Amino acid sequence: MNLRIKILKYLTILLYGVIIFRLFLIMFVEHEAYLQKANKQHVKKEEISPKRGNIYDRVGRELAISLERDSLFIDPSMIKGQETLNLLNNYVKVDYKEISESAESNKRFVWVKRKLDDEVSRKIKDLKIQGVGFVTENVRFYPKGSIASHVLGFVNIDEEGIEGLEKYYDKYLRAQRASKVVLRDATGKKLSDGVYLEMKGNDIFVTLDEGLQHIVEKYLDEAMIKWKASSASAIMMDPFTGEILALANRPTYNPNNIETIKNLDNVRNRAITDLYEPGSTFKIVTATAVLEEKIILRNTKIDCAPGYIEVGGKKIKDVHKYGVLTFEEVIQKSSNVGTIKIAKMLGREKLYEYIKKFGFGVKSGIDLPGEAAGQVKPLNKWSGTSMGAIPIGQEVAVTPLQVLRAYCAVANGGYLVKPFVVSEIRSPDGNLIYKAVVQRERIFSEKTAYTLREILTKVTEEGGTATTARVEGNEVAGKTGTAQKYDPKIKTYSKDKYVSSFVGFIPANDPKIALIVIVNEPKGAHYGGVVAGPIFKAISNEALAYLNVPRDDAKQKGVVVSINNVNREVVLSR
Repeated sequence: MNLRIKILKYLTILLYGVIIFRLFLIMFVEHEAYLQKANKQHVKKEEISPKRGNIYDRVGRELAISLERDSLFIDPSMIKGQETLNLLNNYVKVDYKEISESAESNKRFVWVKRKLDDEVSRKIKDLKIQGVGFVTENVRFYPKGSIASHVLGFVNIDEEGIEGLEKYYDKYLRAQRASKVVLRDATGKKLSDGVYLEMKGNDIFVTLDEGLQHIVEKYLDEAMIKWKASSASAIMMDPFTGEILALANRPTYNPNNIETIKNLDNVRNRAITDLYEPGSTFKIVTATAVLEEKIILRNTKIDCAPGYIEVGGKKIKDVHKYGVLTFEEVIQKSSNVGTIKIAKMLGREKLYEYIKKFGFGVKSGIDLPGEAAGQVKPLNKWSGTSMGAIPIGQEVAVTPLQVLRAYCAVANGGYLVKPFVVSEIRSPDGNLIYKAVVQRERIFSEKTAYTLREILTKVTEEGGTATTARVEGNEVAGKTGTAQKYDPKIKTYSKDKYVSSFVGFIPANDPKIALIVIVNEPKGAHYGGVVAGPIFKAISNEALAYLNVPRDDAKQKGVVVSINNVNREVVLSR
């Protein structure tokens, strides 16, 4: 018995010795290894979803902001049975195959649905399903819906800019990613949410005015319905600074529901990406050049009989047989014959020089992605018909923005301005990071600009091609464009597909806005004065009221016209 007790005693001592030795190893020799293992199980790093910077219009109205949303994930190892997944599937689509494969590979985290609606998130939380968790992420939200969508653009699920300003200024809007430390128990339940500073990107202030943008989009919608057009675009610009006040395209899309877009053509910013032959709006180049080079005067007479002209074996006609016209009347009535004869006086070299001066064939440099440069053939590629086609806006391809920019030069006294959309970028604490600077280059004299302004006002007066663009109380200076579309199938110009346009500025004697309207393939009519002129008038009329621009007749009577921007009530005061 004593022997047994001794053996048991020694075994106990030995066992305690082994335990003490093992504890010694754990505490002093293998301490770091076990500490790392414990930290791996209980201390987790979670990535913080940084807030993207906001986008504001020129007076501080929110156009794009970031909101917090719950993103749903599951831990496959903690899901008990198919019934749990079926219950979850009542609210979100569950990928059973992915979850099964993740469970087999011991994967502990699987996304189910990111950035849930608040109502769906609340209902799933109420179920209190074990193994189901939520991560707070930011979602981009556009408070005005589809307003200015082609300028703002959108982001992907990870808040990376894909289109528009969101893409062009992504590095400024997107904050640097960071992480936080959280504590979990053995079952993976979160014990602490950690401490961290909110990460936020820089805020952007744009030149757009939400009120003007709304006006432009409203009348584009009406035009699409009335003319059953395939597409339409409009751009409004400050002719002196290059600030884009409004820019819109139709068809359009809502960046809040980007996953519902079936036709990606709706996303394209046609105002700066799509090329077209400008037609008669391009005649401004020839008109400017002959005045600047002092080749003809305003009252110089041009014989436009017999109503057509042959160039390189191609007959080019006028709408009517005008006979003899003054230079001013050639522009007012948009005579093709007169314009071509004037261009011949100028010569191809000078014509090409002024085309390049106006910025055609190169990008304007606007701060939006996807801008097209247009197409202007070098002189050595001009054909025998080019001197008949190019002066009247054929054999060249331009964007609406390039044409508007050219007319801004007439409006502002001869300067080619660089268009821009972002005026300022500020850090989250309000410090100025970037401020836009007006960039302009003189391309012709103020005298030439003044003469052209007066001539272009005749276009909207009796005898002109765009009396429908006239705005009561203010003179409009502008030009119509009616361009046949080239049909590659028949390798000639289509007889029933046109691009109708009007471009101009108002008030003509003191321009506040420059505006171009493009309607692609209208049905029922195709002349620019008939289709695009009335849209220009409607937009300009409401825009002038919105901007509190006095009418010419009101100024003459000593009356100032103002408008309350909230309720649009017009108030007259002396």
